[in-house]
Amino acid sequence: MLRYILLLIIAAAIQFSFAQDTWIRVNQLGYKSKAKKVAVWVSKKDQPVKTFVVFDAKSKKVVFEGNASRPFGAYGPFVQSYRLDFSAIEQKGEYIVEAGGVQSPIVRIGDGVYDGTADFALRYMRQQRTLFNPFLKDSCHTHDGFTLYAASIGLPDSTRIDVGGGWHDASDYLQYATTSANATYHLLAAYRDFPYAFTDYKQANGLSGANGIKDVLDEAKWGLDWLLKMHPEPHMMFNQIADDRDHASMRMPGEDPFYGRGYERPVYFIDGKPQQRGKFLNNTTGTSSTAAKFVGAFNLGAAIFREIDKSYSETLVSKAHTAFNYAHKKLGVTQTVSVKSPYIYAEENWVDDMELAYATMFKQTGEQQYLEKALSFAREEAVTPWMIRDTANHYQYYPFINLGHYELAKSLQGEQREEIIAYYKNGIAEVWNRAKQNAFFRGIPFIWCSNNLTVAFAMQCLWYQDLADDATYAELMQANIDWLFGTNPWGTSMVYGLPAWGDTPVDPHSAFTHLHHYPIDGGLVDGPVYTSIYNNLIGIQLHEEDEYEAFQSDLAVYHDDYGDYSTNEPTMDGTASLIYLLSSQESSHHVKDEYGAVVRGNSDKKHVSLVFTGHDFNDGKEVIERTLRKQQVKAGFFLTGDFLRNKENHDFIDKIKKIHYIGPHSDKHLLYAPWEKRDSTLISQEDFLKDINDNYVALAAHGIRKEEAAVFMPSYEWYNHDIVRWTNAERVQVVNYTPGLRTTADYTYPQMGARYISSDKIFEQLLQTEDEKGLNGHIILIHLGVDTRREDKLYNRLEDVVKMLKSKGYEFLRIDEVI
Repeated sequence: MLRYILLLIIAAAIQFSFAQDTWIRVNQLGYKSKAKKVAVWVSKKDQPVKTFVVFDAKSKKVVFEGNASRPFGAYGPFVQSYRLDFSAIEQKGEYIVEAGGVQSPIVRIGDGVYDGTADFALRYMRQQRTLFNPFLKDSCHTHDGFTLYAASIGLPDSTRIDVGGGWHDASDYLQYATTSANATYHLLAAYRDFPYAFTDYKQANGLSGANGIKDVLDEAKWGLDWLLKMHPEPHMMFNQIADDRDHASMRMPGEDPFYGRGYERPVYFIDGKPQQRGKFLNNTTGTSSTAAKFVGAFNLGAAIFREIDKSYSETLVSKAHTAFNYAHKKLGVTQTVSVKSPYIYAEENWVDDMELAYATMFKQTGEQQYLEKALSFAREEAVTPWMIRDTANHYQYYPFINLGHYELAKSLQGEQREEIIAYYKNGIAEVWNRAKQNAFFRGIPFIWCSNNLTVAFAMQCLWYQDLADDATYAELMQANIDWLFGTNPWGTSMVYGLPAWGDTPVDPHSAFTHLHHYPIDGGLVDGPVYTSIYNNLIGIQLHEEDEYEAFQSDLAVYHDDYGDYSTNEPTMDGTASLIYLLSSQESSHHVKDEYGAVVRGNSDKKHVSLVFTGHDFNDGKEVIERTLRKQQVKAGFFLTGDFLRNKENHDFIDKIKKIHYIGPHSDKHLLYAPWEKRDSTLISQEDFLKDINDNYVALAAHGIRKEEAAVFMPSYEWYNHDIVRWTNAERVQVVNYTPGLRTTADYTYPQMGARYISSDKIFEQLLQTEDEKGLNGHIILIHLGVDTRREDKLYNRLEDVVKMLKSKGYEFLRIDEVI
């Protein structure tokens, strides 16, 4: 102990002198228990670091001592850097890494650190919807659009065509078929590969309400529906809606009267030839790149919807065939169109798209000819070109990962399968040769949208590991994931609002945030760019003092500033790719509701969690404590400040705190949101934080520290996105009972009429639910006390409930063991 005290004293003295020169960068979201865990120590002074320690953030006890890596030397703004590997720590908890006189932010470890993140990022996709926007609960771009370049098929310029729908591409409101098809494919693949990562809390239109379909599949179908409109006939396919004239001003996504046709926007036909509006001419050479992406999305969608909606699946199959023919109309690449600025999606490769098209056609038809042709296209572009270069033009090689290799490899055997897997390995090796030179293991070029490349590369490492059963690049994959969430020179997450308690973008290049302060939850921003690129871009001007000035360098820059569209603009397709990556990292550990509250534990495990809430009624406390003690089961108690301060309850609290979890339930049992309009908030963030912190003060009076009570059940079990976000920012997790159970109706009494449910009925419903669906992972809520007008108290049946669950083989977990 004395050694550790001396260590802290020395560390504090060193940290004082190095506070502005030295940092430890970590993944703010956290690390899975079995994953590689590496922090990066960086300094503006050439200070040697030999060892480091990791201590428990709660107990302050040192749990690991390790040796630092070799010195990696200068990188970006730093003159020295080290990697600190603490992978040996697998125990769930919160920790702090300390080395060279500085400490890291809190590090979370646990299998569930990524849980709910994929659904969180889906919020941004819904917010990017056009035609009907569920975030704004309003419609936009309902008049799209008028055709251009389609005269060769009998559609003179300015012919009206219905192409409403899809997603806005970024913070402007252009829409591109190429990025939308790629995004749709990623969402479909996420559902196919990791369905357990997603929930069903939204309708098809994006508004609240389950519809029996996972929300990620609803979102993918939104993309498919638009792609169908963009390919209305076998001889018709369109590439984009609107153009850079849309950049004229920042505004909400209402109608755009910039194109000389009122509220209609131009729709660009794919004719396989260079197209020009104004003085800029793109380098289109054919129809393949966009049309082939349609094929991949349609075929994967058809496979997934085959058992859900047979008619829709058949439509997608038909459209896949006509899009496949369109891809062969003129082999080559289709680029986007720009009118006033020189910036376009300058895609140059297309054989990767054709490989995906052929691979998915083989899966759809089983015809060998498609497999053989897919293999020939794979050989034409074995490695995605950006991986062997340190720079590239904007979207020059797109998608940033070869999707076709993964789909093709799964259909091959023997030497051919090994050949395709080797293509992935060769690309990874190219990046690794650059990455191993620096402490961040950064080998991704800092071109525009570098974060999109980072996500794609992490996916390639994941897919290689899966196909080859080879974990050689596991640490490199993790380094790229860590980069996105704070293990980078700037120490910031690149995803808006994730994690809620971390340093994340707050001033992105987005009209939603800039004009109305709407959160763009889950949006992946572009990411850092080479300083040489940044210095040559048109129209960038920072609006605020640069909080990351100390971390900018001649190598690369990143600005959390509305004025920097090159590094801080969120993109729809990048976020869709991120959703796949995040879903791959999630466990089936627990289930969250649409607001982010945990409402169920691991459904694969036969356990339940009993929870009790207490405010002004306390008549059942003794019966409950005695029953739990007799039956030797653990439970959780959520108590208001008023309950905790009531002297009548003090002996009871002293008894239960030795065994059971005790956490906050609001200090004054406030109603945070209206019953009839849940997405509104009745309390300010300042008042909410005062309420919950007053609750913690009351808990502290009973010797219960906040660190021990970091699970919160809101009063009335009623909350919304604001409450969950504000709570998460305090490093506290919101929980609620599992929907569908009626034990919460134990507060009702006969005078309530039809709302009253007897304890017998409640018990019967619990039995029925267990019999029909099982109660694995269920959080079962009972009140500590109820109104005197209710004579049949459910807590008097608690022993029956416990015995019944035990007889069915259920284990009882404390609620903090569920999280």
